[in-house]
Amino acid sequence: MKKLMILGASYSQLPLYEAARKLGAATVAASTPGDWPGFAVADESVYADITNPEAILKAAQEKGIDGIATCCLDAGVRALGYTCEKMGLIGPSARAADISNDKFKMKEAFMAGVQCARHICIHSLEELEEALEKLEFPVVLKAVDLMGSRGIFRCNTREETFFYYNKTMEATRKDYCLVEEFIEGQVLGCEAMIRDGKLLYCLPNNIEAFQSYVPTPIGHSVPYRKQEELGAEVRHQVELAIKAVGLDNCPVNCDLIEKDGKIYVIEITGRAGGTCLPEMVSIYYGINYYEAIVRLALGMDVEEMFRGKTSGVANLSRTLLSEKDGVVKAIHNENEPAEDIVDLSFNIAPGEEVHHYTNGRDRLGQVILQGGSLESCEKRLQEILSKINIEFTV
Repeated sequence: MKKLMILGASYSQLPLYEAARKLGAATVAASTPGDWPGFAVADESVYADITNPEAILKAAQEKGIDGIATCCLDAGVRALGYTCEKMGLIGPSARAADISNDKFKMKEAFMAGVQCARHICIHSLEELEEALEKLEFPVVLKAVDLMGSRGIFRCNTREETFFYYNKTMEATRKDYCLVEEFIEGQVLGCEAMIRDGKLLYCLPNNIEAFQSYVPTPIGHSVPYRKQEELGAEVRHQVELAIKAVGLDNCPVNCDLIEKDGKIYVIEITGRAGGTCLPEMVSIYYGINYYEAIVRLALGMDVEEMFRGKTSGVANLSRTLLSEKDGVVKAIHNENEPAEDIVDLSFNIAPGEEVHHYTNGRDRLGQVILQGGSLESCEKRLQEILSKINIEFTV
């Protein structure tokens, strides 16, 4: 029986454990100590910091694993690549994983021909001052090592930039951050998977963004609204970014932005995205994408799952959120189960404290829908949301 180590044991990784079990593989959950649900479903568990490549390599060698995988979080990407390279497992190289886990190294790699925003690495207020002489407002300050839009701030003035620089440096574990031009446009995403240099699929998607310090994804949908006009260019830029970073033998998650018909790459990484993106891929292609991730990591055939599938089922996801702080008093959901409702779930319960939404940690739940067209899904979403009422006490 093959043995798969899964980095992360939270709710988001549970479908990976289930997919591995269905494929007859044993699982090893790797995470820091805690009441993580993955520990309960895994065959074996190890307490390890998944941001520490050496710690994960040691645990992987002790457990004698045949593959290693993760999804929906960046924390374990460097350790995954490092372990794959040291143990000869299928996955991204240590260098590619490292680059895709550091926004500065990534942007430097993009200079090889990827269309992206201008950026400058800064270590101090003095360097920030010099950088602002070279860029026009608005600009974006970015922590290079965080996910979920944490440590990222749009700045419209010099005063805002100096204020948020301190916020960024408080959030990051590095002694540097990025300041880059802010491209005003429509954000979009793309999920893909690459095996031995071949792109098995490439799925651009629409992003519904929450306007915080920077646009933050709270939903995704397919098909991409501008597939006919810009789908080929999205794929081209994603392929350029994959090559620049050196990603191979891994899922790919890419954030992009479209402005005046041009596609710019924001960032790319060698793992499947979060915010219901694996479910989006699964519904669109009529497969279990978590199974595809497991198959790839264990050296099983995965290309066949995507062969001949160029179009698929329209679907969308949406994060449920609150516009205020408070304690949940009651959750009222008048929606009846229906074939087009793939998932309608809540991450909260009466008595729990919630906060107004600023990033993914503030989510209240999610809705996933499928339908005959994107337009019908969007119309249905409004109907479903109108039947949900969450009462709060302030």
